[in-house]
Amino acid sequence: MEPTDGSDALDPAAMLALQERQASRVDDIFTRPTIAIVYIWGVAWTVGFLALWSASDENPWFTTPPTVAGWLFGILMVGGIVSSSIIGSRVSRGIQGAQQVQGTMYGIAWAIGCTAAAVFGGALFAAGMAPALAAIFYPAIYSLVVGLLYLAGGAVWRDRLMYGMGIWIIVVGMAAPFFGSPGNALIMAIAGGGGFLVYATFLEATRRRRAHRSAA
Repeated sequence: MEPTDGSDALDPAAMLALQERQASRVDDIFTRPTIAIVYIWGVAWTVGFLALWSASDENPWFTTPPTVAGWLFGILMVGGIVSSSIIGSRVSRGIQGAQQVQGTMYGIAWAIGCTAAAVFGGALFAAGMAPALAAIFYPAIYSLVVGLLYLAGGAVWRDRLMYGMGIWIIVVGMAAPFFGSPGNALIMAIAGGGGFLVYATFLEATRRRRAHRSAA
């Protein structure tokens, strides 16, 4: 039966507002976990590399025992990997189709990349790499892996910010070795970890602005 007074007709403006609110909710499902993961890695890199830097006499305020610094760094890195995996798996539960495949393959790429870097470092140790050189090699190789994965993610999802973050992490990884050890750890903490924190803060601010516009 056709409406006689037009009261049941759909308002195009209301439809558009409804679509925008729904899109904002869907975007929130992915954006919030992404922000959480980036914050986690920002804190892990900042605190972890500052601990390694403080294990020498370079820190004018305090010195962290090398064993404590090493354990703290390892715990933070493992904690970041575990937290990211848990958060990412919860998000992907409700995804179907091509996006689910992309997300799964991208997660596997992280595992492969990090494992390859560790194996490569182990091979260099077996070939006689000195601990002093390892302190420069490992931050640099992991920066390269992380940066390339961010570049890949930015290309797959057409995310310019993510792509730019990948470039930044690679630049930091290339520059840090020139400061030697433990200077490279300080660069990784400030420019690397700090870069993650700035990126996460920007994403959160963007999400809040988008949510505010959607609610208006």
